Amino acid sequence: MAEFDFIRWLRQRTPSDARVQVGPGDDAAVLASINAPLIVTTDMLMDGVDFLLAEVDPVRVGRKAMGVNLSDLAAMGAKPLAAVASVALPRSADSSLAEQLHLGMTEMATKYDCPLVGGDTNSWDKPLVISVTAFGTPGPQGAILRSGAKPGDWLFVTGSLGGSILGRHLDVKPRVREALELQRHVQLHAMIDISDGLAADVHHLVEESGCGVVLEADAIAIHADAHRMNEGRSPLEHALGDGEDFELAFAVSPEDGELLLTHQPLAACPVTCIGTFVAERGLWIQQHGQRRPLPPMGWVHLLGENEP
Repeated sequence: MAEFDFIRWLRQRTPSDARVQVGPGDDAAVLASINAPLIVTTDMLMDGVDFLLAEVDPVRVGRKAMGVNLSDLAAMGAKPLAAVASVALPRSADSSLAEQLHLGMTEMATKYDCPLVGGDTNSWDKPLVISVTAFGTPGPQGAILRSGAKPGDWLFVTGSLGGSILGRHLDVKPRVREALELQRHVQLHAMIDISDGLAADVHHLVEESGCGVVLEADAIAIHADAHRMNEGRSPLEHALGDGEDFELAFAVSPEDGELLLTHQPLAACPVTCIGTFVAERGLWIQQHGQRRPLPPMGWVHLLGENEP
């Protein structure tokens, strides 16, 4: 399939949307004026790093590519508005690859009310690369940043953590609706999605907020997948450092924390208090009555580094 054949195929499958005045087919899409700040995020996924195309259904890859961006919008407490995608296809692949990727992206986009309005498709002699840029508008509390946590706040997480490599890293469930629902019940001081690992991402929260946090080891909600891992690390270590859970970590006042624990407003997704923010900068974990420093363990992309 040539590029313009694919564009025609894609346009036939792009539904109309009141927010989209001009969709795929022109040099750019046209969105209706929103009269609000625009929240923008982008993520690039690569075969061999974020997935193994030889082992994975491309539809799942498309869903993940869209889902990780929606997870970033959720972390900002935002409502999805629209998205664009750019794909570098390996020349060795047949035309069904582009179609399956598109199916996965649109499936996820439709589920979270985020129309896919355009992008770019190219081919090269290297593995698949897919990049999505998503746009959103602020939720009821405006853009929720990483920098608003205060000493005395409680640290909460949605869902449970660890062992995502067993499949959940591909089947992303962005907490868009949960982030919006939380804003109806409590004031969110700071928030982040757990993509690199709980310890790494909470470290970002305290760095930006200029404070510290003490995690309670026994309170951390550990996913059943973390107990199934067999790599010489404990389930707790997997929960702290595996990453790609795509849950939310957020700071609230103790009063709002009590409300969340009492009423659990997210019926299908429990929230758990796992720590307390403190004035001293740093990251610690408390277990068996002892507190120790916790390194920001998790995934890090090394830029400009050659593997030995």
